[in-house]
Amino acid sequence: MADNAQQSSGTPPKEYTMLENNPDVMNELAQKLGLSTDLAFHDVYSLDDPDILAMIPRPVYSLLVIIPMTDAWKRDRDAEDEQTESYDGAGPEEPVIWFHQKIINGCGLIGLLHCAFNGPPAEKIIPDSALAKIREDAIPLKLTDRAELINTSEILYQTSQAMAIKGDTAPTEQRGQHFVALVKGHDGNLWELEGSRKGPINRGALSEGQDALSEEALQLGLKRVIDMQKAGGGDLRFSCIALAPREH
Repeated sequence: MADNAQQSSGTPPKEYTMLENNPDVMNELAQKLGLSTDLAFHDVYSLDDPDILAMIPRPVYSLLVIIPMTDAWKRDRDAEDEQTESYDGAGPEEPVIWFHQKIINGCGLIGLLHCAFNGPPAEKIIPDSALAKIREDAIPLKLTDRAELINTSEILYQTSQAMAIKGDTAPTEQRGQHFVALVKGHDGNLWELEGSRKGPINRGALSEGQDALSEEALQLGLKRVIDMQKAGGGDLRFSCIALAPREH
């Protein structure tokens, strides 16, 4: 969530400068924190054009999407959250690592962590790096303590702040938009991970060999939101990047 973060106990929430959802910013941030250069974020310019999709290295491990909060999407989210208990998971048996967002304007950073910490990318985190330490510390923690871990991390704050000034979009132009990570977990399911929800959302099983940019995953995830908005008579504009191998 761009403008606000849900509150949790502990120290006051730290306020970040919003990150831009583009590969240059996210790649440099990920590498500075400790993600291997074997992986990279790539622009996704189309969800349907096979020639454009063919330019993206596969497999795609996750999508990081920034979506404006439309009326149709808000209604759907509110209805889902009303029927959902706050997440209480922790430990190495979790299908995905999810972070409740306490930090303000830090949804881009939370989205990056969701992409880096889940599925095969977790195996590409450099040992003893900031990402490796934070992931290790986060695994045994539950919702509130995980949020506090991120809120009190000085290296996350300083590194993210340094990258935030490198985008092309003014922070005021990004308000009201939400970062969502769509990740194929190690359990084979597509997970929707956003820090302002009540927990990780299992969007459904993916067939063997289907990655996070497959048509199957798109129908369960991003296209579901797009179709919802079209049904309401609107046109959903979004920005999408994909975490995948650096080269073909």
